[in-house]
Amino acid sequence: MTLRGRPVTPPSLSRRRLIALGAAGLIAGPARAAAETAAAIDWAMLETALALGIPMVAGAELVLYRKFVIEPALPPQTADLGLRGGINFEVLRRAAPSLILSSPWYTRIEPNLRRIAPVLSLRIHERGRDPYEAAEAAALELGRRFGRDAAAEALIRETRDELAQTARALAERSQPPLFVITIGDPRHFRVFGDDSMVGAVLKRLGLLNAWARQTSYSVQAPVDIVALADNADAAIAILAPVPDDARRVLPQSAIWQNLPAVRAERVMVLDPVNHFGGLPAARRLGRLLHIALSGGAPGLG
Repeated sequence: MTLRGRPVTPPSLSRRRLIALGAAGLIAGPARAAAETAAAIDWAMLETALALGIPMVAGAELVLYRKFVIEPALPPQTADLGLRGGINFEVLRRAAPSLILSSPWYTRIEPNLRRIAPVLSLRIHERGRDPYEAAEAAALELGRRFGRDAAAEALIRETRDELAQTARALAERSQPPLFVITIGDPRHFRVFGDDSMVGAVLKRLGLLNAWARQTSYSVQAPVDIVALADNADAAIAILAPVPDDARRVLPQSAIWQNLPAVRAERVMVLDPVNHFGGLPAARRLGRLLHIALSGGAPGLG
């Protein structure tokens, strides 16, 4: 600034004045190192964020999350964004998250998401990559973004420890190979291969996946139920929910009743779990399999 051609030096600010201006928000401080709140389109990201204690202001398909994913539990005030493939952008805008958690499954809507908040898109299920290792990497990245590195490291450590402890308990007696499936209708099912999170958990529990055929992006579906006769020594672990028509028809089906696992009463129905989840889903599946293989799960006709 000049006055009649002469430079004028602005008066220096006193320490008291600087403090006052800072308290009033008139002097910008350093940028925040971490995001504060999140909204999630992808369930694997949602469950992982909840496990890290990240404040979730919104998520997609929360009615179904509470029914089929179950844990970690959602805070009751979390806004529901509707369908994952067709979310309510107005609800998301009102929720005003610092960061939106997504995955490459939802690339189509990402430009619209970015108009509301930055997007973090992480992939857990990818051809040729162990989904369990990818889930650990996702937890670490979420921890870094939200300043919860210690929580991420604890989640990884505790999940590994719990699965290892379950593996030791299961190893105390011989365990059958397992078909882990969901039932679509009385004649067809979906099965999880070695490249799925289900397969990764089986491996870490020291259990053999009975499905030896090819899969497409970790699963194969639809498959005729006669394929469950491929391994006569295997057990069948069915992930709920089981459709009503299948519950009604299968106990009367000659094909079902003549499957080796059914004849030998090696069929168990597990509570729901997120098939394409992260570390919380892996941990839940490990517990459910332990209960089932210890005789604590119901059968199916």
